[in-house]
Amino acid sequence: MGKNYVDIEDERGETLRYRKHANGRGLIAHGAKVHASALVEAGAYVEPGAQIAPEAVIARGAWIERDAVVGTKARIDAHAHIGVGSVIGPKAHIGVRTVVGDGARVAAAALIGDDERIPPGEDVATDRRGLRLAA
Repeated sequence: MGKNYVDIEDERGETLRYRKHANGRGLIAHGAKVHASALVEAGAYVEPGAQIAPEAVIARGAWIERDAVVGTKARIDAHAHIGVGSVIGPKAHIGVRTVVGDGARVAAAALIGDDERIPPGEDVATDRRGLRLAA
């Protein structure tokens, strides 16, 4: 049986230890909180201080930065990037290769399409079709 963790050196030269999440085998940094019912697929990363709520799905290649929060039943699609301190509301859906800037907030049940960019600090809400709502 192989080891259940990986050590990776970050851009500052610090070594971070990631464990493989039991549900999906994605990499969870020491200090991150991921609920046991969340799915973190292999190839996804969850950084220190991040919180992943029950039944959330983090797809292959997605990257959840430090101190970000992903709500209950939210879905982060493949290769999406959730910035430092961002908040993804419950049942929100973030599309493939979408980038959510640092400190941005995506409302509950919002639908963000593929290849979109949400600027840092922005608040985003959509209707059920994914059309943006006025603030």
